[in-house]
Amino acid sequence: MRVAILSSGGKDSAAAWWWAMCKGWDVVALVTMRVVSGDSMMFQVPGTEIVQHQAKLANVSWLSIDTEGQEELEITDLENHISELEIDALVCGALRSDYQKSRIERMCQRLGIISYTPLWHQSGLAHISGLVKHGFGVMITSVACDGLDQTWIGKILDEKSLESMIELSKQYRFNVDGEGGEYETLVVHGPHFEGQIVVTGTPEWYGRRGELQISKISSS
Repeated sequence: MRVAILSSGGKDSAAAWWWAMCKGWDVVALVTMRVVSGDSMMFQVPGTEIVQHQAKLANVSWLSIDTEGQEELEITDLENHISELEIDALVCGALRSDYQKSRIERMCQRLGIISYTPLWHQSGLAHISGLVKHGFGVMITSVACDGLDQTWIGKILDEKSLESMIELSKQYRFNVDGEGGEYETLVVHGPHFEGQIVVTGTPEWYGRRGELQISKISSS
């Protein structure tokens, strides 16, 4: 099975990638949508340049696709480039977004390839706990909910910080896996590639939310 991974560089993409590797499939490319202006209904915007470094450490090709992020055009931008790959399937890290999952499935159907969403409706707690347990370096790059303050920006989850996040999610009633937009992530190391990535930046806090203003990404 020759597959491509739709990857933003975050935890969900990393988990889907690892799932495909555990299946013994041939991961021929990481595919990243780079939103060059505005926002996107489907794709993560900040920090996606990290995928280039992830691909290098895993010795996998990287396909970066520019898109304006316009709702009716961004899936077309993806489809036009995916059609050039010699693959049997596209693997996506969608957890609960019917909008994202259905549009990708229809695209794959048009292309005659299979769409896999291995994380679909997985327990949020099981998902994030499993990543930490298996050695994924999940860095928090933005927070946007009550309970997560500026001290979380730039933090890499480990057993202790995850335990704290779980307790905060119960207290403030947010999704512990961040699926509701409570936080964004990038993965800086893990079992799916050799070496690690260093993300340098400055935390910016805007009163009730904040983000890491990334200045440099390097790998070793």
